[in-house]
Amino acid sequence: MAEDHVPCDSNDHASNMKGANDSLVVCFGEMLIDFVSTVAGVSLAEAPAFKKAPGGAPANVAVGISRLDGSSAFMGKLGDDEFGYMLSDILKQNNVDNSGVRFDSTARTALAFVTLKDDGEREFLFFRHPSADMLLRESELDINLLEQARIFHYGSISLISEPCRSSQFAAMRIAKKSGSILSYDPNLRLALWPSAEAAREGIMSIWDQADVIKISEEEITFLTGCDDPNDDKVVMDKLFHPNLKLLIVTEGSKGCRYYTKEFKGWVPCVKVKPVDTTGAGDAFVGGMLSNLASNLNLF
Repeated sequence: MAEDHVPCDSNDHASNMKGANDSLVVCFGEMLIDFVSTVAGVSLAEAPAFKKAPGGAPANVAVGISRLDGSSAFMGKLGDDEFGYMLSDILKQNNVDNSGVRFDSTARTALAFVTLKDDGEREFLFFRHPSADMLLRESELDINLLEQARIFHYGSISLISEPCRSSQFAAMRIAKKSGSILSYDPNLRLALWPSAEAAREGIMSIWDQADVIKISEEEITFLTGCDDPNDDKVVMDKLFHPNLKLLIVTEGSKGCRYYTKEFKGWVPCVKVKPVDTTGAGDAFVGGMLSNLASNLNLF
């Protein structure tokens, strides 16, 4: 991909190509149904029942941006089934542009079963063998939508298999060429990758193309090989790259750190009593991108 990388000259370049009032964030990747255990503190096998809820990190971010009165669109593939059309309608109900959604008649909408364990961590079981989101083809990309994006946001789950992997590469190229800021949240889900090494390689394969990256402390440890996630030198030496404008490290209830070429800092978290952390990172990204999209000078 390196040879296809088209660097964005400056924020002004992005502004010039998009028009002054355009703050569209296009989110690319998976949207699925989470079946969440109705009882917390039990394993999936022990869960007595499950409640269905829309999920998928990029879709969560798109809805979050819209709920903050921002402009967002979702691009991805759903099954030509009841769940797929339900999810597409949920996007529409939340004022997310769903014109980039495609439907596949040969595969089902992805499902994930989720339970919250006693320690507050989540246990996932994914049904993707393959699911429709993995089958998005480059020819199905809405190029017009990509060219309108002020920010193009994506994760790493779409990189796991073809043809979606090549489609993501193509979408990134198109968005970058038309002046978009590229935003990346790796959103590590080890259970979906063939191996830990494949996950590390896949996530890092597009690392140096992003303008904005959001990662968690656990992801720092995983990507750098068990280095101290709190060490600024580890972050700057191993994860910051020359094209990067902003790197954010979320620290759960402690808050977040931010790094740019010129400066770095830390913002404490608003104190709350956590009920369920599912989607908390996506809500964070939605808030960050809705602000950035309306004012790129924040960089």
